[in-house]
Amino acid sequence: MKFFRAVLIGLIIWVLGVSIFLLSYFFPIMKDLDFQANLVLSLVVLPLVWAGAWMYYQKNGTIHGLKLGMVLFATSALMDALVTVPYLMVPFGGSYYSFFTAPGFWLIGTEFIITTVLFWYFRVKSESGRTINI
Repeated sequence: MKFFRAVLIGLIIWVLGVSIFLLSYFFPIMKDLDFQANLVLSLVVLPLVWAGAWMYYQKNGTIHGLKLGMVLFATSALMDALVTVPYLMVPFGGSYYSFFTAPGFWLIGTEFIITTVLFWYFRVKSESGRTINI
């Protein structure tokens, strides 16, 4: 696995995801802006991760989608711990505990992993006849 390539793609996904999350606050459609932002993020994560998996596998990556999804999500979670929580959540009354125990956080993590596994299954494994390489 090209670990640094996967981490770089994870950083790109995180930057775009946080940007879209913050941007959604400027277009109030729902009364609960926090719920709206989380909803938008959960919908936007799918194409972002799909595109990230596509970028990774362009260079003949062979890693199983499960491992790639875990690296992408771990990168995002680390950046959340280093940047998102202390600068965007704590000043507004949030905490590390509330952020990392929120069901939405784990839903998005599950989306990361399932999306990369599906991409690997439909675009990598099925096209090349590769076996599962966990």
